[in-house]
Amino acid sequence: MEYGLVILWLALYLLLSYVGATVASALFPRFAKRGVAFGLPLALTVLWLVTYFVGRVSLTGGVWLGLVALVVAAVAVARRREPVDSRAFGEVAAVFSLAFLFVVGIRAFDPAISPLAGEKFLDFGLVQSLLRADTLPPEDMWFAGEPVAYYYGGHLLTAILTRLTGTAGQYAYNLALAGFYATLVTGVYGLAGAVAADRNVPRRLAAGLSAFFVGVASNLTTPVRGLIYLLPEGVARSLAGAFGYELSGLALGPEEFYFWDASRVITDDPADFATYTPARGYSVNEFPLFAWLNGDLHAHMMSTGFLILAAALCFSYYQTPAEERRRRLALLFGALPAVAGFMAVTNTWSFPSVAGLAMVTVAMAPASPATLLPASLRDPLPVEGAPAEASRIGLAVAVAVGVVALGLLWSLPFWFGVGSGREVAVLPDRSSLMELVAIHGLFLAPFGLYLYAQIGRTVGTGRARLVGAGFLGVVAVGTVVDLAAVGLVVPLLVGAWLFARSPTGGQSSGPLPALADGGERPVGFETVLLVAGAGLVVLVEFVFIKENVGRMNTVFKTYMQVWVLWSAAVGPVLAWLLTRWRPDGETTRRLVKNGTTLFVVVLVCSTSVYGAIALPNHVGRGGEPTLDGMAYLDDAHAGEAEAIRWMDREIDGRPNIVTAAPAGYFWEPAEGSGASAPSSLTGIPTVAGWHHEAQYRNDSIYDERVTDVRTIYTGQPAAQRELLETYDVEYIYNGPAERERYGVISVDRLDAVTEIHRSGTVIIYRVDRSEL
Repeated sequence: MEYGLVILWLALYLLLSYVGATVASALFPRFAKRGVAFGLPLALTVLWLVTYFVGRVSLTGGVWLGLVALVVAAVAVARRREPVDSRAFGEVAAVFSLAFLFVVGIRAFDPAISPLAGEKFLDFGLVQSLLRADTLPPEDMWFAGEPVAYYYGGHLLTAILTRLTGTAGQYAYNLALAGFYATLVTGVYGLAGAVAADRNVPRRLAAGLSAFFVGVASNLTTPVRGLIYLLPEGVARSLAGAFGYELSGLALGPEEFYFWDASRVITDDPADFATYTPARGYSVNEFPLFAWLNGDLHAHMMSTGFLILAAALCFSYYQTPAEERRRRLALLFGALPAVAGFMAVTNTWSFPSVAGLAMVTVAMAPASPATLLPASLRDPLPVEGAPAEASRIGLAVAVAVGVVALGLLWSLPFWFGVGSGREVAVLPDRSSLMELVAIHGLFLAPFGLYLYAQIGRTVGTGRARLVGAGFLGVVAVGTVVDLAAVGLVVPLLVGAWLFARSPTGGQSSGPLPALADGGERPVGFETVLLVAGAGLVVLVEFVFIKENVGRMNTVFKTYMQVWVLWSAAVGPVLAWLLTRWRPDGETTRRLVKNGTTLFVVVLVCSTSVYGAIALPNHVGRGGEPTLDGMAYLDDAHAGEAEAIRWMDREIDGRPNIVTAAPAGYFWEPAEGSGASAPSSLTGIPTVAGWHHEAQYRNDSIYDERVTDVRTIYTGQPAAQRELLETYDVEYIYNGPAERERYGVISVDRLDAVTEIHRSGTVIIYRVDRSEL
């Protein structure tokens, strides 16, 4: 086990966190102590932005100038503000360290960067390409000679940290993975605690619950299947048959549990809910614990901590009183677009979500958005009734447009290099009520109970019961007309909106008083997070990005954002229910207190079942713990291990290589796929790699390269020379996949081709371009 690297990376993270916390005090003045939790993502954002732009000239220079910019910003802020609170930083450091070491422990027993069950080859290939690069953008390791056509911001951040620590890529992959997880958990812990403190709710209780739900909890699929298993067999089968489901997985016993199942709930046919198989159509519904157990260093995971940073900036705006117009403008059009620009290159799916979060925040904040305007423009606007509401929403939309426009400027070079032909489509197959409850129920139940309690406080218990009955009716109607998400989520969205808009829970007249000015509302910023997540859930039921996998990517890359936002909200909600929900009547109050406590205990325990089974299974595979992501090569691919390591060690820069094409997900030489292993594991660009390039470019361009690769290996000498020249090939890889696909090759007979390495089942040739 590489303990020295673990200590080095943890020390770097904590140092950056401390420096970033100094800068954060200027952005979060009203919760400066809690703002320490956002020091690391803030520092990494500054470091990344400078590197991203300066990297067009020099990537190394960009990294060091980024550090200089971060230190200068911290010094400038430190001169005007109090130093970082040591106790607050110690608390954040403890949370981060615990989360970081948790994933380090998981990866130490399963460190392999393999193509099976995920996209680790894509992720590691991007990191390796960036470690080899002198400038940006990096060359595509699966499409030699062209810049990468994928969002690579998180991989660039990983490469920056790798360069700073001088770590080999196969170790940095797993250490960065742990760092992104810890950044997410720490950010949610800090935001939930700040929101709770603002609501006079126990901070640590709320923060701890939110950290649990974002980092440890699973959806309800696993506990439900576990409950079915505990029932008598006849009862279980009768119940399953009544609902048209077939028992599978944990429902058949602990030995049938598979950690993958809980992430494949939505199927093409709702009747297949309990019987997922890879052959069926499905939409992925990942949650953080599953994602980090699976171990991809993927965009939808790396962006999560920075989505929380965006939410924290929105919370800072939410808390800022109306008269501090310049500060609010700076947050909306200064800090937030910079984070949005980072998100655009890191996970483009999250880029519009930052603008949407800003829109919801501005619309629901205590201070009217009209106060953002100069007096000459603000005075003519209506202040009461429907026109005022329309004005508020219109201004919020305008703010979102501004955030998008400025975010585009922050990420402008990225958009010039994107050539995706994917289209926006509407009206996909929608999710069933059972699927939605299985995925989102652990959040929807607390949110529904929370709003019910607030209604009871505002209009009385009797009316609250009528509203609850109406909600159930809407859910039933939505299910019948195949709009389950609308029936389930929209009433919560509307209820949260109405309560957040008024100090009394009813309709307001005129701008609402800011909390800093003494205004008091029944709900707070947690409802902004609730509404933002609910909007995303409803959106993907009607709009999706058209791909050859249906709406799979749209669902799972959006649902991850929903999980993150709702995790930050659910802690304050549950803490309020536990400590502040006190209805009239001693007996009723006692029943509510005991019932709420039982509800929270059941929710926490049930959503822990997945981790309680999956984690021991995951780390119980034996073997010496290590963070070397390429250690598995010696056992799984002994014939190619030495050749790949030799390439990684001896070949500098980004010379082009040619390997078997097309290449798929599986590294099985018998199938002739090879998974583009030489390029994926070294970052050295190949002429035509993994079949994803057909999606990134288009089928005809990719197929043309596949044909050219065959000609290079087996064609006539004149055509081989021409193509080697055209694609600027310097090395030729001849391993098991190449022999399986092409048989006996002829390119090695050219005078310009010389063998330079032979080991195991691989021969590597160098091309002397002067001889072509």
